[in-house]
Amino acid sequence: MPKNLGSRAVIGLFSILIAFLYLVPTIADKMPTWWSNILPSQKIHLGLDLQGGMHLVLEVQSQKAVESHLEGVVEELKHDLRKNRVRYLDLKRKGIQKIVITLIRPKDAETFADMVKDNYPDFDLSLVSPNSGRPVYQLVLHEQAVTRLKKLAVDQALETIRNRIDQFGVSEPDIRPQENDRILIQLPGIKDPKRAITLIGKTALLEFKLVDDEHSVDEALKGNIPPGDEILYHYGVNPKTGLREKIPYLLKKRVLITGQYITDARVQINRYNEPYVSLTFNSRGARLFEKITGENIKKRLAIVLDNKVNSAPVIQDRIAGGRAQITGRYTMEEARDLAIVLRAGALPAPVKIIEERTVGPSLGKDSIEKGRNSMIIGGILVIVFMIVYYSIAGLIADLALILNVLFIMAGLAFFGATLTLPGIAGMILTIGMAVDANVLIYERIREEIRLGKTPRSAIEGGYGKAMVTILDANVTTLIAALVLFQFGTGPVRGFAVTLSIGIISSMFTAIFITRIIFDYLYIRKRMKKISI
Repeated sequence: MPKNLGSRAVIGLFSILIAFLYLVPTIADKMPTWWSNILPSQKIHLGLDLQGGMHLVLEVQSQKAVESHLEGVVEELKHDLRKNRVRYLDLKRKGIQKIVITLIRPKDAETFADMVKDNYPDFDLSLVSPNSGRPVYQLVLHEQAVTRLKKLAVDQALETIRNRIDQFGVSEPDIRPQENDRILIQLPGIKDPKRAITLIGKTALLEFKLVDDEHSVDEALKGNIPPGDEILYHYGVNPKTGLREKIPYLLKKRVLITGQYITDARVQINRYNEPYVSLTFNSRGARLFEKITGENIKKRLAIVLDNKVNSAPVIQDRIAGGRAQITGRYTMEEARDLAIVLRAGALPAPVKIIEERTVGPSLGKDSIEKGRNSMIIGGILVIVFMIVYYSIAGLIADLALILNVLFIMAGLAFFGATLTLPGIAGMILTIGMAVDANVLIYERIREEIRLGKTPRSAIEGGYGKAMVTILDANVTTLIAALVLFQFGTGPVRGFAVTLSIGIISSMFTAIFITRIIFDYLYIRKRMKKISI
């Protein structure tokens, strides 16, 4: 062992240097521009309980996604029925798993059954009224397909919300799925919780529909809505009176184009110094939009966002190039948020806020101060005890303890982990446990000295005999910490992270680093007596 002291010392010093480099971005106020190009730039992230911010639990209304899927299948069925010249009397969705269709001609039954079998494998087809003149069929969506659609809705909602939050500018957000179609969101350091909730929860379903100017809106409001039409409203503030107004629009139900073709949405300023949102479509969307505007010149095209009419401008000419505008009396902040949700895409299903908590930054600051004081007080007590009880050997153990804290902090930065209040508790626990290995080693060394062995033999015997016990104790604790990390959530995982890093670093410092120092003092420098 003493023969490779130089190489072990190099490994120890290199480890300390690397740990220090990983910790510099956290402790330095400002880093030079060249640092991130060649050296680690990850910081230790502070959790919600330390930095303050917002805690949200959302529930994805995944059932709505299944209903939307069935509505889409109904439209596809209508297209396929026309294509195959199958005449039908009625076709509609029933519940969240069934589609019911009534055929006009019994002779079309076989063609219809073949069409469903070839094009709709997720459905079971059954004949509801075999003895009637007009056969009635129902298509039932498989349970596996329902489960798949619900899971897909949650996954898509998770990704969409993550994109929105990233563009919103929240640093170090924690977004993760939970059971029962729920999503946990933690936004540390958020300054405007109300705006964040609005941004996250907005479905952002953008649709373009034609305004029906051939029929009376007043008649439609009385209940005489023409077939294929619907009434939607525009909500705004009257610039003359300053009062909120609700303007009805009679629109064609048919959606001409949706926001799924949007590749970019940005805030622009018009000549009146008012903000608006400029949209850019992909190649297919550009072709569709050009075709729609070319076929409906001098007609009004309503821009509908989440079933609310945003505006309904008149199409003056064919619009090529795949660009459109959403105008309105927006503030700059409202226009920017609208651009964010349109860029990130629409949620596949509405979301409902199940739990909402806001943590103030003063509480986080207080937690940091108390956690820091606990670490300092606990560390000083351990350091004093080790020096009093083990003399110079205790001082070596204290040096290993300080390096252990350095390695834990560097480990948090290396893994990009988030430091939480339970994480600080894990660090304090690790400080108390860090000297356990040294205590075991030192007691073994004392036993070897009592037997009359030389310092070199006592050190080798002490480390060798204590090694198995140290490994057993730390490995079992590490297994428990890993289990907590795997199956725990939130604060439990924060505790498990710091505990796991602390166990590994304490073994490294207590066994490897202290052995280097002992070998240097008592073997290389040939000190005659072990102060222990």
